[in-house]
Amino acid sequence: MLIPTLIFFVLAVVLLYYGHARGQGEHIAGLKSAAQLLRQITPLLICAFIVAGMVQEMLPHDQVARWVGRDSGLRGIMIGAFAGALTPGGPFVSMPLAAGFYHSGAGAGTVVAYLTGWSVWGLTRIPLEVGILGWRLTLIRMASTLLLPPIAGGIAYVLFRRF
Repeated sequence: MLIPTLIFFVLAVVLLYYGHARGQGEHIAGLKSAAQLLRQITPLLICAFIVAGMVQEMLPHDQVARWVGRDSGLRGIMIGAFAGALTPGGPFVSMPLAAGFYHSGAGAGTVVAYLTGWSVWGLTRIPLEVGILGWRLTLIRMASTLLLPPIAGGIAYVLFRRF
């Protein structure tokens, strides 16, 4: 977490300096916008981290290892993919949950399948997608991404076993 934090810190300082140097008050407007976003997202972040921490501590590690651990193979990958597809919300929800699963003993293949299932299947987004894009395009998108989470999970499973 240190390197991404440092990168974003440097980027923030550069943008603040650039906004200030332009002399049009963009740096102040940007800080106000950031504060508003922080107020909106903080409650969700707190709840997501609490859930992730509780998942990590409350799930029985031996059962997690048996069902979705390093050696769970295709079963773990498919469970991860479907769990990801059913997870609502954005990355502020799914990333802490993925970390909680991983630290509870879930295998890398399962976690990669979870994140891929969340990002490409996203069953909770289907009503919105159908409403905006229509059934035909939604079904084509779903059919074209059907194999992606299991494939991504399988690749991660193989890579983590080798390296």
